[in-house]
Amino acid sequence: MSRIWNDYKGAVIAVLALIVILLMSVVIVPETHQAVVIRTGEPVRVANNFDPDERYGQTGSGMILRIPILERVQLVDKRILDLDMEGETVLSNDQQRLEVNAYARMRIFDPVLFVEAAGTEEQLRNQLEPILTSVLRQELGRRTFASLLTPERGNAMTNIRNALDRQARQYGAQVLDVRIKRADLPQGTPLQAAFTRMQSDRQEEAETIRAGGRRDAQIIRAEADAEAAQIYAEAFNKDPEFYDFYRAMQSYRTTFMNDNAESSVILSPDNEYLRQFRGR
Repeated sequence: MSRIWNDYKGAVIAVLALIVILLMSVVIVPETHQAVVIRTGEPVRVANNFDPDERYGQTGSGMILRIPILERVQLVDKRILDLDMEGETVLSNDQQRLEVNAYARMRIFDPVLFVEAAGTEEQLRNQLEPILTSVLRQELGRRTFASLLTPERGNAMTNIRNALDRQARQYGAQVLDVRIKRADLPQGTPLQAAFTRMQSDRQEEAETIRAGGRRDAQIIRAEADAEAAQIYAEAFNKDPEFYDFYRAMQSYRTTFMNDNAESSVILSPDNEYLRQFRGR
């Protein structure tokens, strides 16, 4: 056995060295990742690059070769990544302090630019998280708290996504969606003060509506009285003597049919007030 080793020692060592070099040269790229081959600090080629038109299982994943020591391979996730923003305080347009939790979903579409600008997924999150916070504050600061409960909230999310996407593309990433998980008023005294202020605002708005209703009612009543007076005038002007008789009868009814039985009226029969009793 020692004789065989002595005779073929060189060949065995060469084969083992070749196997080691081959193993160091082969890198397995999974379906879920992109591979960037970096030579002396510069990206030189990409394997299994993200392509939305390629079907799963028909991409460039699998084994790739690299030059040992001279080249290294960095794997970049091609799946959808998350970016969470927890517990940020935002001041709305109506001076409401809101506790906002939001998240974004993104994908790396340019691995070379990503490696040059960010390097790792964690570093990318660290770069984009303050941008998401800033954009969210600016957008919600232009809107009232009540608007976040209406379809207008969708427009705000679209604006935030577009603004964040413009920044993310500088790192080779694309922002797919931004959503607010929760937007609540702070607990404790600020929350109670906000409820009290909202109640006062609603009461003031209700009183304004009531005042407008009373004003409109007075206007309608005055217009109706004027129209009624005009109709009466037109009707009575057709027979002034009958109108004088009718008005006198109304006055007699009011005067003599008083509920107070002790009242009395003493007038001369020739008094002008009693002219309708004298006949024509």
